[in-house]
Amino acid sequence: MLSSRFSYCVRSIRNNKNLTVFSTHPLRAFITSWAHIPQGQPDAILGITDAYKKDTHPKKMNLGVGAYRDDNGKPYVLNAVRKAEQKIIQNKLDKEYLPITGLPAFTQEAALLAYGKDSEPLQEGLIAVTQSISGTGALRIGGVFLNRFYPYQKKIYFPTPTWGNHGAVFKDSGFEIAQYRYFDKTTNGLDFEGFMEDIRNAPKNSIFLLHACAHNPTGVDPTSQQWDQISKLIKERGHFPFFDMAYQGFASGDIDRDAYAVRKFVSDGHRIALSQSFAKNMGLYGERAGAFSLITENPKEKAAVDSQLRLVIRPMYSNPPVNGARIASYVLSDPELYKEWQLMRKKLKHHLVEDFESKLPWNHITDQIGMFCYTGLKPEQVERLTHDYHVYLTKDGRISIAGISSSNVKYLAEAIHEVSK
Repeated sequence: MLSSRFSYCVRSIRNNKNLTVFSTHPLRAFITSWAHIPQGQPDAILGITDAYKKDTHPKKMNLGVGAYRDDNGKPYVLNAVRKAEQKIIQNKLDKEYLPITGLPAFTQEAALLAYGKDSEPLQEGLIAVTQSISGTGALRIGGVFLNRFYPYQKKIYFPTPTWGNHGAVFKDSGFEIAQYRYFDKTTNGLDFEGFMEDIRNAPKNSIFLLHACAHNPTGVDPTSQQWDQISKLIKERGHFPFFDMAYQGFASGDIDRDAYAVRKFVSDGHRIALSQSFAKNMGLYGERAGAFSLITENPKEKAAVDSQLRLVIRPMYSNPPVNGARIASYVLSDPELYKEWQLMRKKLKHHLVEDFESKLPWNHITDQIGMFCYTGLKPEQVERLTHDYHVYLTKDGRISIAGISSSNVKYLAEAIHEVSK
């Protein structure tokens, strides 16, 4: 009996090239279809973190991942978040499932934070908003929704460069990826003319992914006047703007200023899509608190969009986690919980220019905003920075400002100066 069954398996395998038999022993034979799968590439950022953890040097620095650190390099939790957590404990809240679109108190506050109290669509109840699994989840919800219902292009335009995960999210959502010019390596600033030319030349009704503030990975943003021109041209061409806003309040320290682009586009009549994340601006990394929203035309359209968003989310992850949404809603609704924070840009530039008398222009360190900064370092300089000074960063020279502390900023400045002089 065993022999005949084994022969049947062999005959079946011969007719299916994707199946592989392990072991020639009839009692140990089993079938798999996974032998053809190639080894996947490791994530660039997480790979840096792994290498950093293995390093035993006392002055090692991890500037790859965007995460708050204290002066000892340990994870830092904002005081406002700690206080919000205490309120949750004191109120003895339950752990019941949230609705598919999340915690209403959170989504209301998230929309208010992004669009502002004077937003007409917000006042008229025309913003369809759902809680998401942080910004990545918001982008994926938006990608799937647009792939199903956007009636024009199935192509999305990204800035060059953009956040490393954008391509994977939208490719897996069924989109073709295109690019528009954004960063000028010769000036470490914005290639505004190239940006505008690519908007003008893209087929009408294209989708453009726009970083609302603190562009990741460059830290270079358009000015408010440039945003005005971008909005006007995108509207003339009939393009659809999809904003990714992961750093509101973290870029300039001003919630309203950081939301300028989003609010300007809405006031200009764009029916935008928006991804929000609270990972960076509240330090809620592992809580995975985010939101996705769309501007709709009328109540009937909003009801239809809301219903379709639920149909997108239900088979994806059913409903979102509750704890991070509660924390964020407490922080956003209670003014006393809001705390401002400062970055280390001014200190880094001071050490480079004043202490080490570097002859290179470093204005871009303070001109760029947000959690990340493009240093302009070449790959071979980055490699030397890691090998000789145990400073870990991405190969394109991007550093996370949040990983710099008052105790290591001078060491970093000296290291950058040595590899770049």
